[in-house]
Amino acid sequence: MQTVTSRDGTPIAFWQSGSGPPLLLVHGATADHSTTWRIVGPLLAERRTVYAMDRRGRGGSGDGPDYAIDREAEDVAAVLEAIGRPTDLLGHSHGGLCALEGARLAKNVRRMILYEPAIHPEGAAARPEVIDRIEAQAQAGDHEAALVTMLRDMADMTPQEIEIMRSQAEAWEARKANVGTVPREVRALARYVFDPARFADVQAPTLVMVGGDSAPFVRRTGKEVVQALPNARLLALPGQQHGAMYTAPDLFVAEVMGFLEE
Repeated sequence: MQTVTSRDGTPIAFWQSGSGPPLLLVHGATADHSTTWRIVGPLLAERRTVYAMDRRGRGGSGDGPDYAIDREAEDVAAVLEAIGRPTDLLGHSHGGLCALEGARLAKNVRRMILYEPAIHPEGAAARPEVIDRIEAQAQAGDHEAALVTMLRDMADMTPQEIEIMRSQAEAWEARKANVGTVPREVRALARYVFDPARFADVQAPTLVMVGGDSAPFVRRTGKEVVQALPNARLLALPGQQHGAMYTAPDLFVAEVMGFLEE
C-alpha cells in the first residue's frame, strides 16, 4: 500500500500491481480497491501497471470532515500526480464521476474510460426516500439490507448481478462495511450540476461505456458526457448492465484494452 496526501490533508491509499504503462482505477459506491476490480484488475495487470485507489472514507484511505465531489476529484488528481507520468484513467459509477472531475485538475491523463459515470438526474438521486431507507438500514446495523437496497434501487442492478456479487464473499463483506458512505455520496450527487462547459479543456481521448441493457437514462447520460468532451465516443456493451466487470469480465477487459492500445 502507498499513500498520498490530498489537497485537504486527507491520506489516500492506493495499491500497485502488474507491469506496463500506468492505469489508475477508481471504484464506485460501497466498493474499495479490492471489490470493483476483484476480477478485472488482475487481467488488466497482465498488460498494465495498475494503480487501484481507495476512495476517501473506506479501506486504507482517510476521510475529511466535509464530503464533496470536489474533494474526491482532488483525491484522484493527487494519486495521478504521485504516479508522475502519463497515466490512463478508468472509473466506474460514482468513481467514474470522480475520475471525470479529477481529469479537469490533473495534467497527466493519457486516456480515460468511464463506465456508467454516476450522473443520475432521473435515478436514485431524485428519490430521496431511497437514500433515507439506506441510511436508516445502515444506522440500524442491517448493512446487508442497506447494500441490497443500494444495488437494486439505486444502481438498477438485476438480481443476477447482485447474486454474482454476493457469491464473492470477501468482497461482499467489504461492500457491507462501506455502505454507510452511500447516503452522503448520493446527496452530493443530487446537488451536482453537470456543466458541459467545464470539460472543454479535457483533451484526453475518452471512451464512455454503458451496458446495452441499462436503463434509458444511463445511455442518455453517457451521450451527454460524450458530447461535453472534445475527444470522446460512446460504446454499449451488449447484454450488460451496471456490473459488466462481474458479469462479462472478458468483454469488459477486451474493450478497455482495445481502446487503451489504439
